[in-house]
Amino acid sequence: MAVNTDYLLHLADNALILGQRNAEWCGHAPILEEDLAISNISLDLIGQARMLYQHVAVLRKDGRSSEDLLAYFRDVPDFRNYTLLELPHSTALAPTASGERDYAVTVARNYLYSALMVLVWETLQNCKDAQLAAIAAKSLKEAHYHLRYSRDWVVRFGDGTEESHQRIAAAMAFLMPYTQEFWDHSSMEKNAAAEGVGVEPASLRANWEAEVAATLMLATLPAVSSQGFVSQGKHGVHSEHLGYVLAEMQSLARAHPEAVW
Repeated sequence: MAVNTDYLLHLADNALILGQRNAEWCGHAPILEEDLAISNISLDLIGQARMLYQHVAVLRKDGRSSEDLLAYFRDVPDFRNYTLLELPHSTALAPTASGERDYAVTVARNYLYSALMVLVWETLQNCKDAQLAAIAAKSLKEAHYHLRYSRDWVVRFGDGTEESHQRIAAAMAFLMPYTQEFWDHSSMEKNAAAEGVGVEPASLRANWEAEVAATLMLATLPAVSSQGFVSQGKHGVHSEHLGYVLAEMQSLARAHPEAVW
C-alpha cells in the first residue's frame, strides 16, 4: 500500500522540533523535578520522531533517506512542523534560545499540542498502515501523560498566585492564534486521510476545543481568541525561529557528515 510520506514527515517534524525546544530546559527548569519531567517528555517526542523517520526511510527505499539524514540534513523549507512548536519559550519572541525563558509558555504550548496529539494518535492507531498504527499506539500512551502533565500545570498556574495566573494567561493569549494552523486545510492531510493513513484535522476540532475550554475554566482563565494570522509551518513557510533551532540541532552532524556514532 502506498503511504503518504509527506504526512509522516509532518508528524515526525512536529515531534522533533518540540522535543528540541523542550530539551532547552535541561538543567534550567524551575525545579529539579520539572527538569527531569520536561527532559523525559523531550525524549518521548524525539523517540516518536525517530520511529516516524525510520518508517519514511523504509517506504522511500531511495538509499538517501535515514532518520539522521531526515533530521539533520534538511533545511528550513523542507520541514513541515507547526509554527507553534518552533517558537521560543517567551512571549517576547526573542529569536535565540539564550533569551529569557518563561516556563508558562512551555507549559501552554505542550498542553495545546498534546491535547491535539491524543486525538491524532487515537485515530491513527486504527489506520491501514500497520507500522504507523503501531507507532500511534505507543505514542498515544506517551501523549496521554504529556497531556495530563501539562494540563495539571496550566491549572496550577491559573489557579495559583497572581503572577502565575498572569503568566499563563499571557502565554495562552500569545500561543492560541498559532493553533489555527491545526485546522488549516492541506492536501497532504486530506490525501493521507482519504488513503486511510491520516487524519482530517477538522474532524478533531470540536473535541480539542472542548478539552481546552474545560481546562481554561478549571484554571480560572478566560476564554482566549484564536483569531489572527494563520501560520503556515506545515506548508514549509516558517518563522525566523526555526532556523535558530536547526542551526543548534544540526551543527554537529553537519560539521562531521561522515561520522558514525
